Amino acid sequence: MCVDGEELKRIRVIGGGLAGPEAALAAASLGCEVELFEMRREGKDGVPILTPAHQTTEFGELVCSNSLKSESPNTAPWLLKQEMRRAGSKLLALADACAVPAGHALAVDRVEFSRRIAEAITAEPRITVRREEVTSLEPEDGLLTIVASGPLTSDVLSREIAKLTGAEHLAFYDSISPIVDAETIDMERVYFAARWDKGTADYINCPMTKEEYEVFLHALTTAEEAESKEWEKAEYFEGCLPIEILARRGPDTLRFGPMKPVGLRDPRTGKTPWAVVQLRKENLRADSYNLVGFQNHLKYGEQAKVLRLIPGLENAKFLRYGQIHRNTYLCSPQVLDGHLRMKSRPDLFFAGQISGVEGYTESIASGLLAGLYAAAIAHGEEPEAAPRQTALGSLVHYITNADTKHFQPANITFDLLVPLEEAMRKKVRDKKERHRIVCERALEAFDAWWARFGIQERISAVSGV
Repeated sequence: MCVDGEELKRIRVIGGGLAGPEAALAAASLGCEVELFEMRREGKDGVPILTPAHQTTEFGELVCSNSLKSESPNTAPWLLKQEMRRAGSKLLALADACAVPAGHALAVDRVEFSRRIAEAITAEPRITVRREEVTSLEPEDGLLTIVASGPLTSDVLSREIAKLTGAEHLAFYDSISPIVDAETIDMERVYFAARWDKGTADYINCPMTKEEYEVFLHALTTAEEAESKEWEKAEYFEGCLPIEILARRGPDTLRFGPMKPVGLRDPRTGKTPWAVVQLRKENLRADSYNLVGFQNHLKYGEQAKVLRLIPGLENAKFLRYGQIHRNTYLCSPQVLDGHLRMKSRPDLFFAGQISGVEGYTESIASGLLAGLYAAAIAHGEEPEAAPRQTALGSLVHYITNADTKHFQPANITFDLLVPLEEAMRKKVRDKKERHRIVCERALEAFDAWWARFGIQERISAVSGV
């Protein structure tokens, strides 16, 4: 197939989870010839070749929950899905078609969902499925590649990616600290301070007496851990040990580690507490804070009970609980551009969890964008990236512009979107109304961008798609 006399570039997509099929279907719908590779397959002896997490060889297998998050209007997950629907997301349309009752969430019949994805791929004549493992990412003339190999990327492919990006830019375990809603912190029980009064007092400090510390330590060390499958059991790095493991090393380990009170004199008493939990701003609006050094592997219910023993957090609302789990992902701010391309290899795109997004919907979204961008480039276009004001644009902006030293995969939240101007924030006090305005602004920006993107019409004119 040619466009304006030029041979159309081929697109190779690696990974048959969620991002891969979405990217393949998006690129194929724009007239590209796509090869979709998936390493899960039927073995010669009839025993399927699987990853440690999968139970089938089907496309789009949902290995955990069957929920694609909230459909409540003016929530961040709803906004992301609205933009994806307007952009013609194939997998989201299939999810809508096999939805099951789930209150305000979009949940799917996982077997039917996989079946429909396979059906859509089979029905697309421009997609060729290759059931084999990809072990090399060497460039080829006329070939663009989208890597959507997921959090359990094979060892061989991981080594290949590490060779291209630098091993220091590829993480294998995700260490996440809990995040608390700032409005639910009891500010009467905490204080702002910088250690040794150096720099600005940006941290919230939750001071503990010896008695409070001992109660907290007992609760932490006896709390029930989350269950792990064999493939999830991490050989933890010393620098990101779960806090409950640190605590079991001795009663003072935390006081000389993440809860060290030295240099954090309480200005209200003039004394140094026995122990301190520090909270760090999660965003510029300071409406959420993370608990520094509190990555853990406890059940969520256990975390809620233990963390509410911290002074000032007795009635805290946790926006995210701590986690440590296996998750191969790039330090995307270091290696990817705003089109999800590798900065040093513009023929190579990344999408899905390996690119630094978290969640089913977010993975599909990144696959959609990678497929659209790759197809545009294959047709000789230089596509405009999704605007920063949109959920799609904000998600990519985060994974390509976050602080490289503290980068962690992210779900879509309002924290990632452009905040309202200060004057509007002061005028509109109600949080739900603020969210409604942000969503309205995002959808307007999306519609304007999508109209400008307009690649479908231009390609149709020259290729008969």
